Amino acid sequence: MALFEVGQSLSEIYTPYVIKQMMDTVAAHAGTPDVLLDLQSSPLLTSLLVFVGINLAFLMCSRASGTLIIFTLPPMRVTIREALFSYLQFHSHRYFLGNFAGSIAHKVTEVATAVRDIIAMVTFDFWPVLIAFSSALYLVANTNGRLALVLGTWIALYITVSFLLARKCREYSQAYSEARSTVTGKIVDAVTNIANVKLFARRMFEQRYLHSYHEAELIQARKTIWFFEKMRWFQGGSAILLKVVMILMALQVWVEGEITVGEFTMVAALSMLIINYARNLSMRFLELFESVGTAADGLALILRSHDVIDRPGASPLVVNKGEIRFENVVFTHDGTTPVFNGLNLTIPAGQKVGLVGTSGAGKSTFANLLLRLFDLQSGRILIDGQNIAEVTQDSLRASVSVIPQDPMLFHRSLMENIRYGRETATDADVIEAARSAYCHEFIEQMPQKYQALVGERGVKLSGGQRQRIAIARAIVKNAPILLLDEATSSLDSGSERYIQDSLERLMKGRTVIVIAHRLSTIARMDRILVFERGQIVEDGSHDDLLKRQGTYSRLWHMQAGGFLPE
Repeated sequence: MALFEVGQSLSEIYTPYVIKQMMDTVAAHAGTPDVLLDLQSSPLLTSLLVFVGINLAFLMCSRASGTLIIFTLPPMRVTIREALFSYLQFHSHRYFLGNFAGSIAHKVTEVATAVRDIIAMVTFDFWPVLIAFSSALYLVANTNGRLALVLGTWIALYITVSFLLARKCREYSQAYSEARSTVTGKIVDAVTNIANVKLFARRMFEQRYLHSYHEAELIQARKTIWFFEKMRWFQGGSAILLKVVMILMALQVWVEGEITVGEFTMVAALSMLIINYARNLSMRFLELFESVGTAADGLALILRSHDVIDRPGASPLVVNKGEIRFENVVFTHDGTTPVFNGLNLTIPAGQKVGLVGTSGAGKSTFANLLLRLFDLQSGRILIDGQNIAEVTQDSLRASVSVIPQDPMLFHRSLMENIRYGRETATDADVIEAARSAYCHEFIEQMPQKYQALVGERGVKLSGGQRQRIAIARAIVKNAPILLLDEATSSLDSGSERYIQDSLERLMKGRTVIVIAHRLSTIARMDRILVFERGQIVEDGSHDDLLKRQGTYSRLWHMQAGGFLPE
């Protein structure tokens, strides 16, 4: 593309040179026009053929470059998005907790677009302008040194001032962009909370509230547009100055006999071409700064170092039994206050363990560490004797089926969401899992059945329906370790009874960890661990812990409606 752009620029710049040759030939044969009209021996023949060839070359180069755009810029944008998305997937859980999902997705798209625009501007704007300016200077210098000096000085000053104006204008553009983004955010916020607006009869208040941000946007818009107008005054004035000075000087050196009529025409035509090339240069500088700033801003967010990474040579986790062991585990979220400080625990293979404790006791952190969503400060977590920090993250998480409190569903079909547990699962496997999770019935009542889309994060389904889809997905996954985090919290009592039956079938032969505020959910576990401030204060079966009259017994008798009090 760069080579074709060179050909296109040279074809355009050398067209006035060929016209110069033709005019000088015509001037030389002014007294013998018949000679010029003889097509076979006309001295104009060579110049005419070159003129046709140059125009054909311009057409071929421009269209060849345009054709290559199809095969370069769109795939380039896709490649950049895929590379950034791939890098994002290796970020830790902490990274995604600290950044809005919408903002990250927006940055990925922005960076891909900005990089494509930068490359397009360099290839189609700045590179051709460089070729055109240098070629024009070369042609004018071969004609007259004084004219070349004037043209070169104008080009240098124009580029310098345009560059400085664009840098200054970027500040205005950025402020204007932020003002627009703020207004958009306020509108989205109001629309999202439209129910509150109606319930509190605050329609006019929202109008006035939004108007104040519109006023701020208008102020920034006027500043930005006024600066653009100053740039256009500079462009227009510079163009007029170059035209007038070049024409007057060309006339002077022609009168002095230093250039021919054809060279005068060439200088005038080249001046017009240079002006056309330079006309949008200021705006292109501005767009370049904006695109570079956008790309840099996005990359600063996306290309941060990964917190949790596979060690070099990490091997896949092989789970034969499912024993879990925590050895002297020390972990802190903020680097100062430890959640766990020397935690030791062994869960034998096939044991079903319930985790109990008030909010902040460490139950969810325990599950997150087992999945290696965070790295430990010290200590080890072993599964069947293998340190999870030394195995691949994918193999670790493939060995654990998780049913979360708030199921995360894709805006895809029900069939795809359930099959997400195991890519190779057949339709029959999916339907069987749905039956076991007691969601087959409500799926069959939908118009599109298993092909029905569930909406963003599954908003088209009730909380209980989403929970059952998550359970079906875990059944399809069929991993040797099962982790349930409030898996029945969104179910009514009737549905919970059915689900408990399917979960018990799913638990058979697996190591199971259940986190629950509803203590009745874990009463049938083999073992119950009571957490307080990152410590296991009680360990035993439901009946044993009740007999001890300790923390678990107190919580059991204090619970209201089957739920643990905060």
